[in-house]
Amino acid sequence: MLSDKEVKELEKLANENRQNVIKMVYNAKSGHIGGSLSAADIMTVLFHKCMKNVPEGCVSKEYNNRDRFVLSKGHVSPVYYSILAQLGFFPKEELLTFRKLGTRLQGHPSLFCPGVEVCTGSLGQGLSIACGIAIALKLDKNPSHVFALMGDGELQEGNVWESFMQAAQRSLDNLTVIIDRNRLQIDGCTENIKALDPLDAKLKAFNWDVIVINGHNILEIYNAIEKAKSNRKPTAIIADTIKGKGVSFMENNAGWHGKAPNQEEYEKAMEELLK
Repeated sequence: MLSDKEVKELEKLANENRQNVIKMVYNAKSGHIGGSLSAADIMTVLFHKCMKNVPEGCVSKEYNNRDRFVLSKGHVSPVYYSILAQLGFFPKEELLTFRKLGTRLQGHPSLFCPGVEVCTGSLGQGLSIACGIAIALKLDKNPSHVFALMGDGELQEGNVWESFMQAAQRSLDNLTVIIDRNRLQIDGCTENIKALDPLDAKLKAFNWDVIVINGHNILEIYNAIEKAKSNRKPTAIIADTIKGKGVSFMENNAGWHGKAPNQEEYEKAMEELLK
């Protein structure tokens, strides 16, 4: 259970991550803001409180016992990089090199960046990668856990459901998928494009444990992840979120899926996040 002080600290870190996302995308004049903001609370709790993170420079045995993370929705790399910088994988000053020529902080995660496990970006493939890692860990009798963050739009990809079947078939209780259920994708509302509801019932039918939470409630996020780590089945956490969370004119607006703010929009967004 998290204390009130820990919750406040995590909320502060999540807000810092949102500020960094705005700064990075504004500076680069490109990038994906909406999904980065919706995932900020989830990612902050996961990395700062729930995952076994091992910094660079440790002995190989300890490093092999780290938990693994796959950012299946690789376009929200800004929030990922911000958290890796918070954890000390590279200097925070490097965040402003995002999407610049020669940077380690590519538009989608790559192995150039310290702390990144796998290259991702083609939607629908991250869960397959996570399943493979989870199977390998079980074969090695390694107790580490695998986490994958997915967007709800990418659940419209067919190979996602093959991976859900594979995980259940192989009893991958060392695998947890967190679905950023903000209900918007680049073309609009997920339910108008290819409806996913009832998503929880579909995942249960694939023999997964399912937990539905408010993806902006720090305690709910933490409790769900901790429960998932002790489940006897692969677990899907459906996190109900708001795309663009934290910036009023970006919230629930599909237009902010992959658009950079102009100077006026940047200043207004930062003003809101700094209150």
